[in-house]
Amino acid sequence: MAKNEKEAAQQPEKNIRKLVKEYVLLTLGTLIMVVGIYFFKFPNNFSTGGVTGIAVILARYFPMVSRADFVMVINVALLVVGFAVFGKGFAGKTVYVSLLMSGLTWLLERVVPLSAPMTQQPLLELIFAVSLPALGSAILFNLDASSGGTDIVAMVLKKYTSLDIGKALICSDLVITLMACVAFGMETGLFSILGLLMKSLLVDMVLENINTHKYFHIITTKPVEIEAYITQKLKRGATELHGEGAYTHEGRTVVLTVMKRHEAVLLRRYVKQVDPHAFVLIINTGEIVGKGFRGFN
Repeated sequence: MAKNEKEAAQQPEKNIRKLVKEYVLLTLGTLIMVVGIYFFKFPNNFSTGGVTGIAVILARYFPMVSRADFVMVINVALLVVGFAVFGKGFAGKTVYVSLLMSGLTWLLERVVPLSAPMTQQPLLELIFAVSLPALGSAILFNLDASSGGTDIVAMVLKKYTSLDIGKALICSDLVITLMACVAFGMETGLFSILGLLMKSLLVDMVLENINTHKYFHIITTKPVEIEAYITQKLKRGATELHGEGAYTHEGRTVVLTVMKRHEAVLLRRYVKQVDPHAFVLIINTGEIVGKGFRGFN
């Protein structure tokens, strides 16, 4: 069987493995979000925007309906709007995450009912109420997914208006957070405002940390050995450039490659072993687009 035919035969299996891996990570990210929301955000009435923030406030004025029920009703309603506006092409990952988040929150409320915060340390609980959903959101964003909710409103606004969606979402989250001051008093309101500020910083920080790769410039006289190690051992690609020393005018080969952190440790160790005189530049890079990394969106 020719190489191209063999790769074509293996492609469906690779696609299935990739899809399974994506949905496992989507489930993990959603579960992390739900733990932070249910065990730390809801009992303390922290409202930092989004559907869960709206649910916290609505439950204050309509105590006969639980927060989890409000989350489910609002998410399902927004999904219906999404399907009505975007049709069957509406993002499958967003639908999955939105329904899973609603279902897990509803389930936890019935299996592990909470009538009060787990500790007497609201600042500690705020840290978990913000950091866990931020970590979960970063995992979802890294897979080009979201938890739905107000993101669906943003998608609709983007389609029909010329509003700056980013600013509109920030403003809506701020309004929801300020409403917590009215609903629960200034102490809870100020904690919620602090949580909103923390959330806006943490998601970007976690996402950047997840996406960080190492970009190598290796100036060497042993390119054959190094390139063989990169392509055969680490299963990564590399680009070879030819340069000349500015002082000695001796020829040098520059090997360019990008890889994950654990691979970078192995490559650095190998380069030191085969060419102790190599000059190596290692740069952190936040996003790589191309084969073996992320595709173009």
